[in-house]
Amino acid sequence: MAINDSSSSPPPAKLVTNGKPDRRPEAFEGNVTSFVVLSSIVAAFGGILFGYDIGISGGVTATASFLKRFFPHVYHQMQTDKHVSNYCKFNSEILTTFTSSLYIAGLLASLFASRITERYGRRASMLAGGALFLVGSAVGGAAMNVQMLILARILLGSGIGFTNQSIPLYLSEMSPPKYRGALTGGFDICVSFGILVANLVNYGTQKIKAGWGWRISLSLAAFPALLLFIGVLFLPETPTNIIQRHGGDLREARRVLQKIRGTENVEKELQDLATVVTNASKAAEEESPFRRIFRRNYRPHLVMALFLPFFQQVTGINAVNFYAPVMFRTIGQKESASLMSAVITRCISLTCTVVASLWLVDRYGRRPLFLTGGLVMFMAHAVLGGLLAAELHDHGSVPTTIAYLVLVMVCVFVGSYGWSWGPLAWLVTSEIFPLEIRSAGQSIQVSVNFLSTFAVAQSVLEMLCNLRFSTFFLFAGFVMLMTSFVFFLVPETKGVPLDHMMEIVWSKHWYWKRFVVSGRGGEEVEGRIKDKNTDVLI
Repeated sequence: MAINDSSSSPPPAKLVTNGKPDRRPEAFEGNVTSFVVLSSIVAAFGGILFGYDIGISGGVTATASFLKRFFPHVYHQMQTDKHVSNYCKFNSEILTTFTSSLYIAGLLASLFASRITERYGRRASMLAGGALFLVGSAVGGAAMNVQMLILARILLGSGIGFTNQSIPLYLSEMSPPKYRGALTGGFDICVSFGILVANLVNYGTQKIKAGWGWRISLSLAAFPALLLFIGVLFLPETPTNIIQRHGGDLREARRVLQKIRGTENVEKELQDLATVVTNASKAAEEESPFRRIFRRNYRPHLVMALFLPFFQQVTGINAVNFYAPVMFRTIGQKESASLMSAVITRCISLTCTVVASLWLVDRYGRRPLFLTGGLVMFMAHAVLGGLLAAELHDHGSVPTTIAYLVLVMVCVFVGSYGWSWGPLAWLVTSEIFPLEIRSAGQSIQVSVNFLSTFAVAQSVLEMLCNLRFSTFFLFAGFVMLMTSFVFFLVPETKGVPLDHMMEIVWSKHWYWKRFVVSGRGGEEVEGRIKDKNTDVLI
């Protein structure tokens, strides 16, 4: 790709050090500007939609009026059948299909979305996602039968497939390296906030005596969808994508970069982006990103794209997100109390996510939060399993004190997830892929995330029915496995620019260095990255 820069801007600063390119990240100027913060807030509305659709299904499926209309068999089991085990009262394949259809649709849509994101830009995918959310919300609110409910979930899932593929990329490409954790973490904050809003809406609408409150719950997703759609119309495209889609023309990319960095002196970062885009374009001409990512040199990226989203789901978090009210009903809480318990757990999760995303992740790094969160989640699952094994039998309810202990342990679990795997799995997978495989890598990780979420949503009620309290011991085993995975194989990416991960992170890792070629495209890059905690020689 030929780089066309015919602007009248001052000549770029010197980009050579000792005869080689100066790619030191500290040479890139700029801070977090109000413009980039506002852009990130608008883009992160997609996270609110994702969270709302996760949380809303768990609430309506624990609401008597909704069950009576669409799932009368489950309603009968819950209300009158004394012979059905506590662990099995909500077990229904059609009920779980209502929840899980969202994610199989998202999986398929995310694969298609990667081509839209690559060819037409990140904004185009976000607009498509917002439009699908609007239609899905309307169909869900007007549903007259189970088929309409599932159609609505498929439309919403398709919208999630587009937004979850494009928004983390957009946020990571817009953010300065020093603050990327906080800005990209805004997506997961919005996911957690969306779940909280859904829990509050469910708590309020179940009090409507006429029995149609669930329609409000399902249709209110249209509000953040409309905000996302309108807001994206005013967002700029990322500088990387501008260069990528406009034949190497740097004028528009420079203008946007100056605006989001708050400085005129962006030449070093601009030239670095131009070099990366040129190399990525040449690579794309030789081989498609989906074929290239399977090369040996990208082995660590492929492993992260597969295992980080998988482990994020087998923590058991979405078993809690989808079915928290159902779980609290199982231990004997009434409808209103179970919905309020779900609200409490979500407040704890949101608080931990905000603290981690805005303060901890860019100060202490990704690995310490991954590891501490994993250890606390393991402990919470083990205690939950023990409490239910001792106190929850096939019939009857648990003592009030035990019910409160269960609520406390669920809060501990979602809080530790909120400061670790919640924001960090999305953050790390949004920042590790080189541009030449970025859209493919993001699509793979989103697809694996959706496939794993679908599997959990479809199976968790069956697991509770058959494994009972051992379900939590199973999740505890997965948490210990994934914590070991982080300890041995996930490197620290704090403060590293997106396009320098290969030479700074992977080529220095004790295991992954055997797969990657040091430097970009095999060239050895000189420079020194200094951070108050590290001093890494490149």
